Amino acid sequence: MDKEIRRKSIATILADGSELVGKKVDVKGWVRTRRGNKNVQFVALNDGSTINNLQIVFDLSRFSEEELKPITTGSSIHVQGTLVASQGKGQSVEVQAEELEIYGTAPSDYPLQKKGHTLEFLREKAHLRPRTNTFGAVLRIRHALAYAIHKFFNDKGFYYFNSPLITASDAEGAGAQFQVTTLPLNELPLTEDGKVDYTDDFFGKMACLTVSGQLEGELGATALGLIYTFGPTFRAENSNTPRHLSEFWMVEPEMAFYEIEDNMELAEEFIKYCINYALEHCKDDIQFLNDHFDKGLIDRLNFVVSNDFVRLPYTEGVKILEESGKKFEFPVFWGADLASEHERYLVEEHFKKPVILTDYPKEIKAFYMKLNDDGKTVRAMDVLFPKIGEIIGGSQREENYEKLLGRMNELGLEGMDWYLDTRKYGTVPHSGFGLGFERLVLFVTGMQNIRDVIPFPRYPKNCEY
Repeated sequence: MDKEIRRKSIATILADGSELVGKKVDVKGWVRTRRGNKNVQFVALNDGSTINNLQIVFDLSRFSEEELKPITTGSSIHVQGTLVASQGKGQSVEVQAEELEIYGTAPSDYPLQKKGHTLEFLREKAHLRPRTNTFGAVLRIRHALAYAIHKFFNDKGFYYFNSPLITASDAEGAGAQFQVTTLPLNELPLTEDGKVDYTDDFFGKMACLTVSGQLEGELGATALGLIYTFGPTFRAENSNTPRHLSEFWMVEPEMAFYEIEDNMELAEEFIKYCINYALEHCKDDIQFLNDHFDKGLIDRLNFVVSNDFVRLPYTEGVKILEESGKKFEFPVFWGADLASEHERYLVEEHFKKPVILTDYPKEIKAFYMKLNDDGKTVRAMDVLFPKIGEIIGGSQREENYEKLLGRMNELGLEGMDWYLDTRKYGTVPHSGFGLGFERLVLFVTGMQNIRDVIPFPRYPKNCEY
């Protein structure tokens, strides 16, 4: 091998192909397929940088069958050769191989042979599935969306704020938390009244994995003005639906001096920016998923970014649903927590636009949401999308100390003096929202199950790898 030739990614070679034709190139990757005859062999090589393969041509006057025998589906190789214009269909350039190095072979029991695999089968092979076209595309799109999130907020003057993963507070009040302890589980120390004694536990109190970074994010917003958190969250809900994970990533901006209208404008601008970024920077991957999994994907993405979002009060939304004449699986009435089927009806059938649903009954929303003047509803906002329902949930936060304290007392919430201090010392109107990152990836990729848009999904009875 000529060490003077620097390796180029396959994405770079395909993008700059016309300029590189006639030059020596160095490529490394994994073999997708091999075919040919007694005179020439063609290998499709992929290095993860693109959905597209680079064809490597092995002339059997230069290479023996014995040399090429280890090149099987899944094996990894290093090739140097001349880039030439391709004579065949499906690629503009190919490499005429001159030097070959075998890095790793893959025997016949390699699980990802050239045939169709179900997504359920690939879920069982999560350690290998990123090598497939489908999951390579999903993971590249996931990366692009994560970058877009950081870029959007940075360019708007937000500060990236790291909220804790271990916490003693339950932000949602639902109690669906994973506990963190160093106590011996087979012999838990108990107090005189039979409760767990946390005195000798690592933190000296009950601690859990976070379900949200929002409350701590509010602390950051009341100091830095504009912040966002972006990190893993954990929810111990026994949900086996295509839309729920036990470990997932959340994006949670919090903005001082933002009222609910400002919050809605930011949410719409933010999500359109992320989708536009993916459409611009992941064209090949999105086109592949559109062609092979969801024929309406690109049209749906363009539908979202090209339409203004409808602002719809919850009360009006319920009235529309009640008068729709449609038979829903779950009942609709004022005070109901709307199901995905209700949300999708509003978006897909009634308005035919994304919808921001506002002013929910206080009983079905979190304690920290600002009460409206009617005393019955809160300044909540949920962004509803086609096929997925709610993708963003947020609100204007209650900034009045007495009202917030009263609501917390109603619900029996204790040990949150630190949170109340933000309302005691220099309180300001402020708002925020949360985006489940995997929900966004699910929408942009057109995948049907949220377990297929995260590298290693965690859900009830599954914690592999």
